[in-house]
Amino acid sequence: MQVKVCDTIMGAGKTESAITLMNQDTESKYIFITPYLDEVERVKQKCSKRGFKDPKNHGSGKLEDLHRLLYEGSNIASTHKLFESYNDETISLIQSGGYKLVLDEVFQAVKEVKISRSDLTMLQETKMIEVDQKSYVRWVGGDYEGKFEDLMNMCLTGNVIIHRGCFLIWKFPVDVFRAFDEVLIMTYMFDAQVHKYYFDVNGIEVQKIGTVCENGVYHFCDTSCMPDYVKYLPKKIHIVDDDKLNKIGEGRSCLSSTWYNKAREARGQPLIKQMRNNLMNLFGNKLNSPSNKNLWTVFKDQRHLLKGKGYTKGFLSYNARATNAYRSRNCLAFCVNVFYNPMLKSYFQEQGVEVREDEYALSEMIQWIWRSAIRDGKEIWVYIPSRRMRELFQNWLDSLASAEVQ
Repeated sequence: MQVKVCDTIMGAGKTESAITLMNQDTESKYIFITPYLDEVERVKQKCSKRGFKDPKNHGSGKLEDLHRLLYEGSNIASTHKLFESYNDETISLIQSGGYKLVLDEVFQAVKEVKISRSDLTMLQETKMIEVDQKSYVRWVGGDYEGKFEDLMNMCLTGNVIIHRGCFLIWKFPVDVFRAFDEVLIMTYMFDAQVHKYYFDVNGIEVQKIGTVCENGVYHFCDTSCMPDYVKYLPKKIHIVDDDKLNKIGEGRSCLSSTWYNKAREARGQPLIKQMRNNLMNLFGNKLNSPSNKNLWTVFKDQRHLLKGKGYTKGFLSYNARATNAYRSRNCLAFCVNVFYNPMLKSYFQEQGVEVREDEYALSEMIQWIWRSAIRDGKEIWVYIPSRRMRELFQNWLDSLASAEVQ
């Protein structure tokens, strides 16, 4: 198996290069995986001669239809959600079919399984689960319906491990990737992503490639260059510089998930109130923007605490990647300070993997900002109250000035 990663900024023609590749490489069969439903249709249309098909639910689920298409040897375009459900039968059909994979954007290949310590202890004591010598969690409780049904199904696939005796982690089966003749991943800042650490743990090496546009046609190349438009980004992205609005995020951990949880527990919640007032002041006075131009985010559990007149409906999860629905928004507020999941961080570090926490935080923020009007080259104004996040983003913008462009 050969794994290539096209690690270039949004707008560098990654998907167009993939379309060129799949149209030209007529000797190979492809599975194209993307978070975007509209990208599935785009590939079907632009690779019309290759006859790409997307699995449908004909009553027994999309996975069953995927297996039918694999058995028939069809080229397939589908989503991350279906990809995450691949099983042993899928693996066998991919191997026998000699498929190549194009993965548009990485996905969460390693996740924390949400379960309380008391529930985990109970499941072990009642002999519903057991842990083998390699830390894999096995479901031994027989048929079951109830609260832990999802956990049962995950354990039955053999992809759940226990970490430090009290945390459960789900890992995407690496044999899915190894089933393909070749894997191509298209993303940005790959080295900061969970997927990179997942590959490191499984001993999978990657080759970095880039894109180039020649005679109006994008295709992959051995070296990576930034597209020409990046040199204009520092002039089109305006970071809100307001001492009063930014004061709330001065400390390194301010506006982190832990900070919000502590703030909401405090009597009177003065910090939460201040953050909400900042948003109302930002959108209502400083930017004076209509509601259909506003985009904001905070951690999901705090969303209801910060909502206010003129911007509530413009909420978008801080780790969103799979939407183009907000590309008309040009007034943004990124009200979180992103840190790596501490349990996953410790797991990867114990596996000898370097976790680049600041780069990870920056990549999450860049992806969120790129849901806005900047993706169409239009000016945007961004409020980033966390000093740490603001400096990371400003330093990234500054670095673009010296980047080699096409």
